[in-house]
Amino acid sequence: MNLHRLHWQVLRLHSLWHGEVAQGGVVLSVGDGESSSDGGGNSPPLRPENMVHQTMNTRITSAASASSKIRTMNWTLPRLVVTALIVGTLAACSTPPPPTPTPSPSRAAPLPAPVLPGAAVLPDDTGPLPPPLVQPKSRWVPVRWSELPGVTDDPLHEAWNAWIKSCERPVAPFTALCGEVRQLSIAGSEEQRAWLVARLQPYRVESHDGNPEGLLTAYYEPLVEAARLPGNGFAVPLHRLPASHGARKPWYTRQQIDTLPEAQAQLADRAIAWLRDPVDAMVLHIQGSGRLRVQEADGSVRLVRVAYAGTNDQPYQSVGRWLLDQGATRDATWPGIRAWIAANPQRVNELLWSNPRYVFFREEPLDGFDAGFGPRGAQGVPLTPGRSIAVDRLSIPYGTPVWLASSGPQVQLSRLVLAQDTGSAILGAVRADYFTGWGQEAGDIAGRLKQGLRMWALWPR
Repeated sequence: MNLHRLHWQVLRLHSLWHGEVAQGGVVLSVGDGESSSDGGGNSPPLRPENMVHQTMNTRITSAASASSKIRTMNWTLPRLVVTALIVGTLAACSTPPPPTPTPSPSRAAPLPAPVLPGAAVLPDDTGPLPPPLVQPKSRWVPVRWSELPGVTDDPLHEAWNAWIKSCERPVAPFTALCGEVRQLSIAGSEEQRAWLVARLQPYRVESHDGNPEGLLTAYYEPLVEAARLPGNGFAVPLHRLPASHGARKPWYTRQQIDTLPEAQAQLADRAIAWLRDPVDAMVLHIQGSGRLRVQEADGSVRLVRVAYAGTNDQPYQSVGRWLLDQGATRDATWPGIRAWIAANPQRVNELLWSNPRYVFFREEPLDGFDAGFGPRGAQGVPLTPGRSIAVDRLSIPYGTPVWLASSGPQVQLSRLVLAQDTGSAILGAVRADYFTGWGQEAGDIAGRLKQGLRMWALWPR
């Protein structure tokens, strides 16, 4: 039994089961019911600009008709399959599980494994092509599925999990497809691939002047040790929004927050938790969210998430760019920045204060199946490591499945992803930020990945 794939099937079926119980098998929007391409009124604000970004590309191919095996499912079947999978998983394990589920402290998106050529064949794709589509910041040119690199090699069940998450808050015109997406959650990759080709038309994403080349960067969710109370080396606070946040715009700068008594007075009793390292706090501010392993006042330890709640409305300045402008380093990646800090500890505040923007957070619980996903993106759904991207929403609407292709010194990618987030630095026709997961390994990938990108938007026929 392949326990890795079984794990993904259980996660997908959990999403399927949740959709059945909460929505009675009917696809509904979450929150205020908004289903337009802007993501709805309850989407979180833009996450702050990442200091370092990465790039990747992939592509996909199409077929003329869906598999004849695709048909309406009775919701009784998922209940039985969920039960069978859970029982089978327990029986397959040779050691008993821990008393409470403990999520992996670090999880990075898996890099693509080598595959044998000819492992899958695309259905026929010979029908007439539709006309191009125009978005505010891009032009979409229809292509054959055979143009998409690696389309027969991608393990689609991983991307399907992210798609089911998008169906928790579906956006037009994908709302009508969510029922079929849920039904195919336990199908094999070949059936899923045939359905993609039959139901979706790939469009090469280009700038308005016809350039299909762009930039792929990456972001991640840091995992940091923290304490609920200050002391024992924990002296750097993460704050909730201050009560006076709306009354003063812009609010105090980062340096003023650290030094002015009046700013500090307004943040009294607003600390969520305390960190040891101001650089760890800076990383959380730049990434916009993170996981904390918090030591509570009674000595117990909990895993929680701090999610983006707002900023002080000051402009963002890249600390990496500041170092380059100072001539202090030639390596503005996270490893390079940390090496500079280690050699110049007396200048840490100078580095931090070069970015006047300060981020405020809110605490969210993190347990059970929620721990297997990232924070909620701008679409309002949890991000999936390796299968969620942030995009410019004026080029690619939220909820759009995208074939992404990128080749560079760090990684080579050709895979199906979902446009589920955005960011203040993610601007342009062919631009994406790839969610790598959480923890140190994911951070190492995100801190160095920056390379060329091509994208194909997959749009309903």
